Amino acid sequence: MIGYHEDFREELTALEAQSRLRKLPEDFAALRPGLIDMSSNDYLGLAAEGESLAEEFLSVSKCRDFTSCASRLLSHRQKEHLLLEDLLSSLYGKEALIFNSGYHANVGVIQALALPGTIFVADRLAHASMIDGLILSRSPFERFRHNDINHLKRILLKHREAARIVVITEAIFSMDGDSAPLHELTALKEEFPNMLLYLDEAHSVGVCGPQGLGRAEEENLLDNIDIIIGTFGKALASSGAFVATSPAVKEWLINSARSLIFSTALPPVNVAYTRFILEKVVDMNERRQRLKCLSAKFREGLSRLTGAHTPSVSQIVPWITGDSALALKISADLREAGFDALPIRRPTVPPGGERIRFSLSASLTEEDISRLLYHINSLSAHYADRMA
Repeated sequence: MIGYHEDFREELTALEAQSRLRKLPEDFAALRPGLIDMSSNDYLGLAAEGESLAEEFLSVSKCRDFTSCASRLLSHRQKEHLLLEDLLSSLYGKEALIFNSGYHANVGVIQALALPGTIFVADRLAHASMIDGLILSRSPFERFRHNDINHLKRILLKHREAARIVVITEAIFSMDGDSAPLHELTALKEEFPNMLLYLDEAHSVGVCGPQGLGRAEEENLLDNIDIIIGTFGKALASSGAFVATSPAVKEWLINSARSLIFSTALPPVNVAYTRFILEKVVDMNERRQRLKCLSAKFREGLSRLTGAHTPSVSQIVPWITGDSALALKISADLREAGFDALPIRRPTVPPGGERIRFSLSASLTEEDISRLLYHINSLSAHYADRMA
């Protein structure tokens, strides 16, 4: 047994030598006062107001059930889940089903969609949870070059006789902050009637669209997307996720999605809090516009000061270092300057794609952005000879 454990120690030592060893970060409240969080997905700044929102929620909600005690298929504590699903259905014009997390949703839904004759085609940069779902589906799948519609079309032509082709992509990609060409993707459905479009809106729910429903709403394409995945743990500052789809697909997921069937359901009080937050988020256009303005200012400043093009069109903005050790060093320097911006390294990104991933929030001020850009300018000059 000693040798067995030493095998893991050797692997960990190798990761550390490559500047790839990961550790859980400290609790943010334990960090120095005034440190600005640039790594969480609190896009609307709601988590920063968590204490006051919790007090308001407890004053208006009678729900105090802190556990479901069973999966959705066995628990009798369903009232809050059904109320939230009804609200989501009314907003999206589709049937909604709650999952425990975005990971649970992607893994469970993709696995369940794998009826005989199904081919999956995923964007090359689709999230790891979707790739895991594809692997668990045991169905054939291909990956098209990132946002390359011509490459995708060639794959669709090759499989046009398939019973169904599920095309998988993200509304806003979690590492580069760029977005999928939704109009071009939905147009392909006219040419390929056996195509279903699967869209993960994890980083756009709350942020995009008149009611914060995501990019499909923003582009007026809700009716053109077959399966929409959204999360509550980012802009909505809660936890859990959902799928919005057709009545038949929802019923099939209830019968086939293993991550739903074999997981204890979210606590009712958590689900009630999510509904409380969602009812507020649909009216938060001022915050959405503020976030867009701050993000645009930061993207422009980062490109101008570093000379590096950023693919981002959103609140997620990467600064590519191309080197794990350098990403760690810059992250430490930024923390000293008052900004907690954590490094992203392999295997989350491919070799050469190491970066600082800035995740912006509507809680930031113009002064915060200006001060952050000032320090980025200094660090860019200091490390110029080591940048990608």
